[in-house]
Amino acid sequence: MNLIEGQDLQKVYVTATGPLVALQDVSFSIRKGEFISLVGPSGCGKSTLLSLMGGLEQKTDGSLSLLGEQHEKPSRDIGMMFQTSVLFPWRTIRQNASLPGDVLKLDKTQQRKRVDELLEMVGLKGFEDRYPSELSGGMRQRVGLARLLAHDPAILLMDEPFGALDEFTRETMNLELLRIWEQTQKTVIFVTHNIGEAVFLSDRVFVMTPRPGRLEGIVEIDLPRPRTTELMAQDRYSELVFQIRRMLGVDH
Repeated sequence: MNLIEGQDLQKVYVTATGPLVALQDVSFSIRKGEFISLVGPSGCGKSTLLSLMGGLEQKTDGSLSLLGEQHEKPSRDIGMMFQTSVLFPWRTIRQNASLPGDVLKLDKTQQRKRVDELLEMVGLKGFEDRYPSELSGGMRQRVGLARLLAHDPAILLMDEPFGALDEFTRETMNLELLRIWEQTQKTVIFVTHNIGEAVFLSDRVFVMTPRPGRLEGIVEIDLPRPRTTELMAQDRYSELVFQIRRMLGVDH
């Protein structure tokens, strides 16, 4: 059984100037444990599709299922991470990472143990009692990653989580994300504008068209795992990047 499945999804926004079709006739299936990236130009509906998967928005038409059941509202099985970490400045790093457990009223002792283990996993051991203002942008995104994992969701929805970082830090975070994904076997759906990043991270890349957003095609990434940065020097990596560029019409 597919973990997430969409069939003929459509999302239309009502605006002052008339209806705006953000997604049209989008169909897909995602298997448990897959790493999927969504790529496409700005305004093509990548974030809208992610919000539908997260239950944050409602589809206009079509069907969307989670584990075979109709899916239209937030679920404990799903965690979301955005481009900015959105940390509360008055809360310590541990307290920020513990927020999902606080909302879900999880056992405090167990939650603290899990959060401390996650902070160590993302390289923030020793920073538990610091505040967001004391951390770099990359470190704040590490806190966001720990918070994403804190209530142990099966599905991670990530909307350009490293888009605001410098290239070196972004590359480091990509490697960190892959390490955590391989360790936890979560299902990841990752939105990015960076084609090379999508190819490096993913099992499959969903390529979307300009508005109204449609699924132009799905590219299987047949690169070996575990992935290292040396992979980017391989011919097959370049071929996949240019294949997606051609699908997006940017290979001129």
